[in-house]
Amino acid sequence: MLLKLLAVLTLLLPIYRAGATPTFSAPKISEWQLPSPMFGRTTAAGPDGMIYIAVPNDNKVARFDPRTQTFSNWEMPRAHQPTGILVDRTGTVWTTGYGNGSIARLRPATGMIAEFTVPSAGGGPHSLVISEDGETLWFTMQTGDKLGSLDTATGRIAEYETSGSPSGITLDRAGNIWWCRSTDNKLGRIEPLTGKVSEIDLGRGSRPRGIATSADGMLWVTLYGKGQLVKVNPQTMKVVKTYPLPGGNAGAQSVTVGTSGAVWINELKNDTVIRLDSATDAMQTIRLPSPNTGVRHLAADALGRIWYVGSHNGKLGVID
Repeated sequence: MLLKLLAVLTLLLPIYRAGATPTFSAPKISEWQLPSPMFGRTTAAGPDGMIYIAVPNDNKVARFDPRTQTFSNWEMPRAHQPTGILVDRTGTVWTTGYGNGSIARLRPATGMIAEFTVPSAGGGPHSLVISEDGETLWFTMQTGDKLGSLDTATGRIAEYETSGSPSGITLDRAGNIWWCRSTDNKLGRIEPLTGKVSEIDLGRGSRPRGIATSADGMLWVTLYGKGQLVKVNPQTMKVVKTYPLPGGNAGAQSVTVGTSGAVWINELKNDTVIRLDSATDAMQTIRLPSPNTGVRHLAADALGRIWYVGSHNGKLGVID
């Protein structure tokens, strides 16, 4: 019994808070080694509870069944190198092909894969998000300094000029697209109906990397260069709060919002995940069980669990 208690305690570092008393419970963390081995980069939860994993180095999309705890996978088209991944409401899987400048559509029920090539050569498609109606897929092109949109019915792709090695991307509640411009230290925004582009300057050395939208419409952005999380009001185009993260300059990477409204952030260099109660400002630091994990993306499923994959150690994990 004592050994089990110590195992739980080692996953938790002291709670860091500003203001209120936290009410966090000890998390349960489970991990599975991907076959081959594969070194995944991003994960996405499907409507059926399956977890999909983009595996760029092995040029595959893997699927994990949490009920049977088994893996399966699909070989992607030559040089696709899937980096970003999402699953739409119909269960169709979409990936960004960082290696060959394309967007891929995978239908798991049939195994059929279609690829749509971006008009400009290469471009490094990176992160992606889909509109509420499922009609338009938006994605960043990190090396091409562009934003792209794909009509999911026709496969037609449009491109928009930007800068700053764009990475993370999200939609606000009004349907506007926001993306991180890391080397510009800015956020970009485009209004899809008008094509109007605007920006927010987050300050020298901020290097925004991950971005997510919460149920109240606020945007949450990780500042990799400063070890901070900021909350942005998309209507006023202003930063309304800044949260220094417990690990300091430990590589604030990904951010997602769980079903309970908690904000989850990972610190790449520390192998830690931070849970923020935005109502009380309480933070909980969770140390991942495996060293040198290399988490680059967090994904929430419908049950409120947070999934991650180690780009360094090839393990899939879930925080429950």
